[in-house]
Amino acid sequence: MKRRVALRLYAALTTAALAAATGVVVSMPSASAATGGATGYATQNGGTTGGAGGQTVRATTGTAIHQALCGRASSSTPIIIEVEGTINHANTAKVSGDSCNTAAGVIELKQISNVTIVGVGSGAVFDQLGIHIRQSSNIIIQNVTVKNVKKSGSPTSNGGDAIGMESDVRNVWVDHASLEASGGESEGFDGLFDMKDNTQYVTLSYSTLRNSGRGGLIGSSETELSNGFVTFHHNLYENLDSRTPLLRGGIAHIYNNYYVKLNESGINSRAGARAKVDNNYFKDSKDVLGTFYTDAAGYWQVSGNTFDNVTWSAPGSENNPAGPDPKSNTTVSIPYAYSLDAASCVPGIVAQTAGANKGLKVSDGNCSTQTPTPDPTDPTPDPTDPTDPAGTNLSIGAGSDGTSKADGTSYGNVRDGDLSTYWSPAGATGSVSVKWASATAVSSVNIREASGSAGSIGSWKVLNGDTGAVLTSGSGAGAITIPKTSLRKITFEITGSTGTPKIAEFETYAG
Repeated sequence: MKRRVALRLYAALTTAALAAATGVVVSMPSASAATGGATGYATQNGGTTGGAGGQTVRATTGTAIHQALCGRASSSTPIIIEVEGTINHANTAKVSGDSCNTAAGVIELKQISNVTIVGVGSGAVFDQLGIHIRQSSNIIIQNVTVKNVKKSGSPTSNGGDAIGMESDVRNVWVDHASLEASGGESEGFDGLFDMKDNTQYVTLSYSTLRNSGRGGLIGSSETELSNGFVTFHHNLYENLDSRTPLLRGGIAHIYNNYYVKLNESGINSRAGARAKVDNNYFKDSKDVLGTFYTDAAGYWQVSGNTFDNVTWSAPGSENNPAGPDPKSNTTVSIPYAYSLDAASCVPGIVAQTAGANKGLKVSDGNCSTQTPTPDPTDPTPDPTDPTDPAGTNLSIGAGSDGTSKADGTSYGNVRDGDLSTYWSPAGATGSVSVKWASATAVSSVNIREASGSAGSIGSWKVLNGDTGAVLTSGSGAGAITIPKTSLRKITFEITGSTGTPKIAEFETYAG
């Protein structure tokens, strides 16, 4: 069975809507997108969860995407940005803030972490506008189209890369994306999916890469060997000249991809790189695997691949094609679990699943498709549950305090929009409060328990922190309705528990 990392992109209730003349971010009370978990090398090094557990906002312009990043409490505050519509140069301006470092004419994910960008509704198209990931970690990009990004001519963006990663990037998952150009370098285009300058733990899955001179690279030169641990699976590579990918140093796992019409070369393992190439289908292509355009050898381990009308060049001083009868010349150990579709199934499976707007369908590992479902052990409440409060979570940006806290926990963790952090009392009982500088009307709260602790909270009281009056009482975590009260402080007091209670979020709502 495939390994699934528990991840749900649910619509955590948002802060107040951001608005500007050049774009809008609208708070969303319910989810518009869902996903399974990261796969491949993106599951390693701590895993890739993007903005899971954070606020969900909707953006219809590039400027609004930047506003959402800049409006976070910090550069690492989790956020899910749902994108709909066409993102282009005209609607993508620089936005400033302590939690971001953006630029005009490119979607800039720079010096940040814990972000998901996902296309929803009628779709998200980044038209002639690239996505640049730099000095960042834990990023998910899903269900988007990025097309015709140029490095020369007009307009230019992101050095000509559809999606580019560089400078100490870690843990990126790109899934169900459609990446395309309209020619090669002479027409002003560069790579569709490039990684360089110490980029590691990346997965590209269920995506299409089309009509470009260059599919993508891992490492910018024969001496720039700090990149690697990259997985490519269930992708379509069609009408590309080369670089599917170009791998300089490092390790790549390449399985269940469909390659058709690779015009000059395909997987190019160089400079000591090692590629594990499993159960792919290559069709109507040339030199689909080997070391090309250099005498700096790379290596490969091959198994289960199909070569359908593939032609091979003769070996030379700077060309070492793996065919016409590809044999392994290294071994590569893969640290994660995965399952393989038979190569014969790959064209059909990829046609049904790869690219944006395919309903996020994936392979079941047995030559059939399925739609990912949430992990049943995930404690995150169903975002469509009518008992969940609606509106703006007033706790974001508020203050907090409480009784004694357990080591390693913080009062502030209950109001940071992050389900992976939490507050625990020093014992089985205790209280935590949310507070504001001025009186705030509250009519409901939502207590969200941290992963692994669901059901620990027993009996409780909700108190008016200004007067000590009991507003309501009950047992178990979840949505709680109280009489609408104007107050500066509200307290959740745990009076009974089993195990160690862990409150990930103490959300408050006006109505």
